[in-house]
Amino acid sequence: MERPIGISTWVWDSPLTDANLGGHLARIAALGFDAVELPLENDGDFTAAAVREALQSTGLTPYLVGAMAPGRDLVSAAPASVEATQAYLLACVAMAASIGSPTLCGPFYAQTGRTWRMSPEQRREAYAELRRNLKPVADRALEAGVVLGIEPLNRYETSLINTVEQALEALGPLLGNGVGIALDSYHLHIEERSLAAAVRAAGEHVVHVQVCGNDRGAPGGDQTDWDGFLQALDEVGYTGPLNIESFTADNAAIAIAASIWRPLAPSQDELAAKGLAFLRDL
Repeated sequence: MERPIGISTWVWDSPLTDANLGGHLARIAALGFDAVELPLENDGDFTAAAVREALQSTGLTPYLVGAMAPGRDLVSAAPASVEATQAYLLACVAMAASIGSPTLCGPFYAQTGRTWRMSPEQRREAYAELRRNLKPVADRALEAGVVLGIEPLNRYETSLINTVEQALEALGPLLGNGVGIALDSYHLHIEERSLAAAVRAAGEHVVHVQVCGNDRGAPGGDQTDWDGFLQALDEVGYTGPLNIESFTADNAAIAIAASIWRPLAPSQDELAAKGLAFLRDL
């Protein structure tokens, strides 16, 4: 199956704002991409009007993603933190609906980088709390025609949802009701025994896919089983884009947050171009 190819603006910059999004989207379109991931790190960073204008001039399809910055938690947190996180996610839902993004994706359960030990019973309780606190956001998303894609992260970035199996358990009855699963090949490569098996386990609930090399660089020429991964995506009926998510080492905030301690390509444009060429060949 030939599917659309997208890329995150995080490859070049953070945060995305009204001032820089036009240039980034023009660059992405010129490189030959079909879609773009737009990270809304904080409500108000950019406006729907600016996004729609850039999309109209570039023809790119938008996919909104969020970020679980310090203080954003839906589990084992103070009520004020939970309410603030819900408010942020609701603002993201409104933005997604306003710009025509079919999904809103991210690790929407706890601050990225927050880890703690849990007994099996504590984990069950945490998952139940997550469902309670995520449901109002899921309900709003369902009304707005937007699907939340909840992303498992690797063990160094969270202790709550690392695998597809855990995502299925945690989300339970929310799946299919405004909620799906977003898969990232980088995290899957660390946590799953088989990328293809993980995709098959997620099945019809896969709503968004991010890709990069196992080193966080461009996909292709790395250890990832790309053929098996894409075959499994075809088998489960995923027809959405493959979105390259990598990061720049030149932006201090994003480099530290994503542990990018060295350049992953001679230039970010080259990373994007090589990743796109590899995915097109697939």
